[in-house]
Amino acid sequence: MSSKDAPPPLPEPLGASVADSHTHLDMQSGTVDEALTKAAAVGVTTVVQVGCDVKGSRWAAETAAAYDAVHAAVALHPNEAPRIVLGDPDGWSRQGAREPGGDAALDEALAEIDALAALPHVRGVGETGLDYFRTGPEGMAAQERSFRAHIEIAKRHGKALVIHDREAHDDVLRVLREEGAPERTVFHCYSGDAEMAKVCAEAGYFMSFAGNVTFKNAQPLRDALAVAPAELVLVETDAPFLTPAPYRGRPNAPYLIPVTLRAMAEVKGMDEDALATAVAANTARAFDY
Repeated sequence: MSSKDAPPPLPEPLGASVADSHTHLDMQSGTVDEALTKAAAVGVTTVVQVGCDVKGSRWAAETAAAYDAVHAAVALHPNEAPRIVLGDPDGWSRQGAREPGGDAALDEALAEIDALAALPHVRGVGETGLDYFRTGPEGMAAQERSFRAHIEIAKRHGKALVIHDREAHDDVLRVLREEGAPERTVFHCYSGDAEMAKVCAEAGYFMSFAGNVTFKNAQPLRDALAVAPAELVLVETDAPFLTPAPYRGRPNAPYLIPVTLRAMAEVKGMDEDALATAVAANTARAFDY
C-alpha cells in the first residue's frame, strides 16, 4: 500500500467528545465496528450516517438501528434525481447508463425515502439540495422537484433537513424561502462565503464544516467560519471524501474529525475543548438526539 492510499495516523484525542455530523461509512474500508472504535478512541463518539440513494438510505437506517452511536439521514442525492428521471450516467452512483425512469420513477424513490424518514432512528432527511457542478441544465428541474419533496418530507416527519449545495447557493436559498425551511436545517459541507454565512445565521441554519476548511485555497471558507455563530457550527468528515490537510488525498474517516476541529478552533479563536463541547451540543440539537 502506497503512502497515498494508507489511512492517516490517529490524531491526538480531543478533550471533549464530539460528533461527526456527516459521514458515509458504507463507502469506507473496514467494518462499522472498526470505524466506530477508531473514532471513539479520539473522542468522536457519535456519527450521522448519510444515504445518497434508496439502497444507501436503507443501509443507513439499518445501521442506525443496530448501533447506538450511529444516527441516520436518508435521501436521494441531488445528482441521483436526474439519474432516475433521465437515465443520466453521470449521476451519483456512477453505475453507467440506465433507461430513463421519468417522474413516476422519481416519485417511487421519494416514497421509499418518505417511509424511511418515519423511522425513529432516522434523524435527518438528506443529503438533498442542488448541485450545478455535476448536473447540467437538463437535470435542474428533476433536482429542484426532488429538493422540494425532501423539504416537505422533513417537515412532515419533524426531521432535520441536510442540504448539499454545490455551486447553487442562490437557488438553494430561494427554494428554502419558497417552501419554508424545516425547523432544523443543516448546510452540509458548507461551501458559501462569509456573506452567505450571515444569511444562514439570520435564518438559524446550521453550518457544518468539513476537511476542506483546512485547504490552502479555502480562505473564503475560513472567513465564513469566522463569522458563523458558534451555536450554529457543526463539524463533519464527509468521509471518505475531503480528508483534511496534511492528509489530503488519503482516505478520510470519522477518526480524523479532531484534525478539522482543531483547525476550526484556530480560525474562531476558541479553545478546542470549548469548540468541541459547543459542536457536540449543536449536533445533538440539530438532529434531535
